Amino acid sequence: MTLQEEIAVLQGRLARTGDGVVTIATAESATSGRIADRLTDVPGASDYFRGGIVAYSNEAKRRLLRVKVSSLRGYGAVSPQVACEMAEGARRALDADVAVSDTGIAGPGGATTGKPVGLFYLAIASSEGSTVRSFTFAGDRMFNKEAALEAALTLLRDYLLQCCDTRGANEYGSV
Repeated sequence: MTLQEEIAVLQGRLARTGDGVVTIATAESATSGRIADRLTDVPGASDYFRGGIVAYSNEAKRRLLRVKVSSLRGYGAVSPQVACEMAEGARRALDADVAVSDTGIAGPGGATTGKPVGLFYLAIASSEGSTVRSFTFAGDRMFNKEAALEAALTLLRDYLLQCCDTRGANEYGSV
């Protein structure tokens, strides 16, 4: 079963608890819309997927997701702070329960001191706050984007598993 299929199954379990599905949004930079595309590969995704914002440039991050100029200047676009602000911005803009974001250096260029090619920050934001994870992938541009996509879907799946446990929908401890 693919990650997006697992997400759909979990959404179905949540819907059956009477609490409803968890609405999802995406804010993507380096993955350029791949996360949203993969989520919508599953029939019924429109029941829980609100939409996605591809904010590749800093200006788009600022305007569309309300990422702070001070964060972009102080930490850089590829940073945990910007990843969190992107996820929070998508969650607000698309009125979703949870949003996942990515920002990274897919390669082959773009590396700086302390920020190598393959460095990605993925964040997930909900009403409980934001969490960010750092990944360094060791492939070419396409590999790094695909790896970031899979990591983002894993974050979403794991979040939904926690929701199922909290709401009692995952009584057997599995998808």
